[in-house]
Amino acid sequence: MSRVVYVNGKFLAEEEAKISVFDRGFLFADGVYEVTTVLDGKLVDFKSHTIRLKRSLNEITMKAACSDEELLNIHQKLIKANDLEEGCIYLQVTRGVADRNFEYPDDKIPSTLIAFTKKQGIINQPLVERGAKIITVEDLRWGRRDIKTVQLLFPSMAKMEAKSKGADDAWLVNAGKVNEGTSNNAYIVTQDNVIVTRHLSNTILHGITRVAILKCARSLNLTVEERPFSIEEAQNAKEAFVSSSTLCICPVIEIDGQMIGDGKPGVIAQRLREVYIEEAKKSAT
Repeated sequence: MSRVVYVNGKFLAEEEAKISVFDRGFLFADGVYEVTTVLDGKLVDFKSHTIRLKRSLNEITMKAACSDEELLNIHQKLIKANDLEEGCIYLQVTRGVADRNFEYPDDKIPSTLIAFTKKQGIINQPLVERGAKIITVEDLRWGRRDIKTVQLLFPSMAKMEAKSKGADDAWLVNAGKVNEGTSNNAYIVTQDNVIVTRHLSNTILHGITRVAILKCARSLNLTVEERPFSIEEAQNAKEAFVSSSTLCICPVIEIDGQMIGDGKPGVIAQRLREVYIEEAKKSAT
């Protein structure tokens, strides 16, 4: 049985879903997106995702396709229609359909809004259990990484480079300092048990899971430092990990061929993951 997806006001079988060849998301990557985790059939941090969505839209002067209430209704209907207990919902908004022109079209043109579900394990994941191997790659993305746009070609290239070298993912680096992963925020744990992650700016995505993880860390009386860290500092760290909506937290056990700690998922990362999932389930809607 195929999935039910949402396209511009209609719930359709995925085989019936169509988008115009003139959609600016296809022609210019002129669009933004969100991915919301689903646990026990409920949405995790949905309000935070809508806030970030509106921020991304505002930053590229694109109007919202619908209200927050309508977005919530779309997500909940997709969960029910696809019997989704665990996984995620992908939402994308583009500037809509117009003849190909670099200038933005008239703002009276309706935005394109699509959404679909993906069933996948969130709680139990083999990668999380064994820990990820990471390579580092020079960060060649555009300068507004804080906007969650659909311009994901370079992160895809970096991830494929990692796969070709027998690794699981890549960390994107500028001037020797780690920015983030291809689709996640990056962290290290120092020998003194201090959690370090890059501070918020245009350099990295303002991760929704990142906010929750740092809150969990402070609830465990762990010190958090929001600052850049080097590849060398990461390789000599006690632990390393990443966070994202679909991974929650995933330990990192190797960076550029060098083992982190004892080469096994770290206890702090594992404990943070347990607390995060527990809190996420409590607050899910």
